[in-house]
Amino acid sequence: MASSGKKTGKRVDYQAVDEGYLEHRKLKRGAAGWVLLAGLGVSYVISGDFAGWNFGLAEGGWGGLLIATVLMGLMYTCMVFGLAEMSSALPVAGAGYGFARRALGPLGGFATGMAVLIEYAVAPAAIAVFIGGYVQALGLLGGVSLWVIYLGAYLIFIGVHLYGVGEALKLMFGITAVAMVALIATVVGLAPKFSVDRLLDIDPDGSTMSSSFLPYGISGVVAALVYGIWFFLAVEGVPLAAEETDDPARDMPRGIIGGMLVLLVTAFLILFIVPGAAGSSTIADSDNPLPAAIREALGGDSLLADFVNYAGLAGLVASFFSIIYAYSRQLFALSRAGYLPKALSLTSGRNTPWVALIVPGTIGFLLAAITEDGALLINIAVFGATVSYVLLNLSHIVLRRKEPDLERPYRTPGGTATTGVALVLSVIAVIATFFVDEKAAFITALVFAAALAYFWFYSRHHLVASAPEEEFAALEESESHLR
Repeated sequence: MASSGKKTGKRVDYQAVDEGYLEHRKLKRGAAGWVLLAGLGVSYVISGDFAGWNFGLAEGGWGGLLIATVLMGLMYTCMVFGLAEMSSALPVAGAGYGFARRALGPLGGFATGMAVLIEYAVAPAAIAVFIGGYVQALGLLGGVSLWVIYLGAYLIFIGVHLYGVGEALKLMFGITAVAMVALIATVVGLAPKFSVDRLLDIDPDGSTMSSSFLPYGISGVVAALVYGIWFFLAVEGVPLAAEETDDPARDMPRGIIGGMLVLLVTAFLILFIVPGAAGSSTIADSDNPLPAAIREALGGDSLLADFVNYAGLAGLVASFFSIIYAYSRQLFALSRAGYLPKALSLTSGRNTPWVALIVPGTIGFLLAAITEDGALLINIAVFGATVSYVLLNLSHIVLRRKEPDLERPYRTPGGTATTGVALVLSVIAVIATFFVDEKAAFITALVFAAALAYFWFYSRHHLVASAPEEEFAALEESESHLR
């Protein structure tokens, strides 16, 4: 299957590899059905329900955060429909990279894959910082240094992934279930205390169009967009499990759409009930908003507050654990196809990409230990994510027009109009990230530029034709010549 190195019309070269190349780079088929995939989608995101979203109240007030969450929820929902279609038609571990590779060519595919990889490699580092803070706040592990907690988190959960994907996904599902119970308990416990007046208890600052609904005016809505993303960030990673599912054409659409529906429900329940019971001003700056809201609404410590406090740690662990899975599969696919060093895609006897698990984990640990700045790290991840959303939505639109006859077991409702809405909103989200954290945007842009330089000067001349994503692209190119 390997090429002899002949240059293609796409200005890339394919490098010959030996017959055993893909044998050492094989994932375990049939490890997940659609229910586990839906659970994976929820686990990627669920930590955002426990903390982070509430900072949007400080930026835009409740009305500003509501508008931001509606817009970002619409963006993610429209994008998820497009991803459901592309993942059923092109079920490869590269997911976003594979879709963009088919639609936009090698450079577009690599750019998308790197944007996703930046998001998924940095997000666990940010979550590790939050886990460390949570552990210390709960008085666990005595006076252990934060870097020891970060190291322990990476060692334990990378170790589980190394043991096997099936076991990892099931454990992930169990931890996520605990966190979901805590969210439900919070909503049920706080609902009787709900009041619209508490939602709108932040005083207007007198800026343009400010009011009790929008205390910081229109500019507050823009600033809150990034925090609206926290309710859904990383759900797009579900298609990375495509090569490890029972029936990708059926399971992928069910899994990612099912996960998105759950996240929409939890996002709006939390956004309404928590500040509506405790007051938006009370939790706007809290590092632990759900227990803080329970204590404020119910009058001090309670069994519910203690349970949600500990379950919040489970939510952080669920997202940390699942995003490790995501970064390993994205790195595995880019490496297997030659876009990144090929040694990074080696798999073990249990068909787990062990190098792709360990290398980003080491980098993530160092980022967490050196910076101890979860906000900076999560904003870097958000910037990488929003760039990838622009390219993913564009890929769906281009694929529909470029390959109308491609077999699509699932088709996006509304077609390109749906992903067109997501494309516009994702461009707005990219712009909004500059308003929130220019430093994070600048750092991400530098890393992205360095990666593109690596592609242009080296890796585009050393691609692997027999990698699944490249075979899909070659097949399309051959068919286009016959038409």
